[in-house]
Amino acid sequence: MGRDVDIEEHPPVRSADGAISADFLKAVEAAINAGDIGRLRALVRDLHEADLADVIELLDHDERIRLIEMLDRSFDVEALSELEEPVRDDLVAALPNRVIARAVRNLETDDAAWLLEDLDQKEKREILRRVPKAERIAVERALRYEEDTAGRHMQTDFVAVPQHWSVGETIDYLRTEEDLPEEFFELYVIDPRFHVLGKVSTSRLLRAARDRPITEIMEKVDAIFHADDDIEDVARQFEHYNLVSAPVVDESGRLIGSIYIDDIVDVLEEEAEEDMLSLGGVRDEEITHSVMETTRGRFVWLFVNLGTAVLASWVISLFDATIQQMVALAVLMPIVASMGGNAGTQTMTVAVRALATHELGRANLWRVVFREVAVGLLNGLIFALIMGLFTWWWFGSDQLGLVIAMAMVVNLLAAALAGILIPLGLDKAGADPALASTIFVTTVTDVVGFFSFLGLAAWWLGLSG
Repeated sequence: MGRDVDIEEHPPVRSADGAISADFLKAVEAAINAGDIGRLRALVRDLHEADLADVIELLDHDERIRLIEMLDRSFDVEALSELEEPVRDDLVAALPNRVIARAVRNLETDDAAWLLEDLDQKEKREILRRVPKAERIAVERALRYEEDTAGRHMQTDFVAVPQHWSVGETIDYLRTEEDLPEEFFELYVIDPRFHVLGKVSTSRLLRAARDRPITEIMEKVDAIFHADDDIEDVARQFEHYNLVSAPVVDESGRLIGSIYIDDIVDVLEEEAEEDMLSLGGVRDEEITHSVMETTRGRFVWLFVNLGTAVLASWVISLFDATIQQMVALAVLMPIVASMGGNAGTQTMTVAVRALATHELGRANLWRVVFREVAVGLLNGLIFALIMGLFTWWWFGSDQLGLVIAMAMVVNLLAAALAGILIPLGLDKAGADPALASTIFVTTVTDVVGFFSFLGLAAWWLGLSG
């Protein structure tokens, strides 16, 4: 009986599906609404900052503010760095500057900059005035870089030692120096101008004899990034070279920071999520956005889609007399368009991913194009045979079966070409192929599918158009 009470008082944080459990959320909401600070602190005391962020996102605006106010100094400010942007902006605008300043003092440089990036200059200055000088300078420097650059994502806390030190001097420095990062995996060896000469892993350092020069055990740095480098390019190099951390230098080559794998994992996840959402025309949408924000974000591409749908309908209207003479055409023509749309989407998805990961470029461009054309032609012939025989059996017309077979080949070939060439063209024009390709590819397959099937029917079967 006592165990049941404990479970009721401390419900599990997450349910079997991995989401925040409804019982836990209700317990948090009840504590907030009752003003029970002790109960609320007991519930969230052991939560990881990512779990606390998930709970905050599930609360409404007023409950979020009251939760932070009730927890006061016991609130884990690192949870703010785990929030979705709409919720972050909502809280930063509503919370007192002293709370945001405490978060900036305790967060890593890139997370602190992310928290402040959308505030106006006056509010930034007010908050940063409450932050110790060293942290303030680091955050201000990070904010000078664009959002999607290495400089914005780097940590200004890193370990660097001069090239003339020995292993023993380096170890003694690490043991006695208080102003070091809490966690680090590698240290950098630098010259007097602060240029990076090499790196040493902590495990390699600890296994070396104390009297050995640090330069004897250092390894070549696989990648050095400039502060203005695009973070997605940085992430791809982390993935390619299996990096754990990497140095960041300024325009003169001086070491100014380090990027760590945990930040790169977030970048890769965001990039994959962005590409997935872009393929559906909802690139910047979050589940925490308001109804009006979501409606505005989806309207543009739905409007464009409406225009392309009207174009496909207009093509059908050109053959209204043909359709009236053979009702079977109306039954079969969606099949041709649908097969082309699916085939085009398959090709387009592979092309967009290859462009995003830089696997598709001038060196292999035409080989990939010819491969997709060959695949489209082969699939077209196979499904032409299947659909031709099926139509002959269904409607008893070998002529109609031949028409749909020819249309199937034409449309699957067009789908392959559109699926590869449209993303390439958009990328060449500087547009985002993930965001714009879907509508154009499906327009091509619909128009070509309807036109080829109905046009061939009008010509081959001798129907008047």
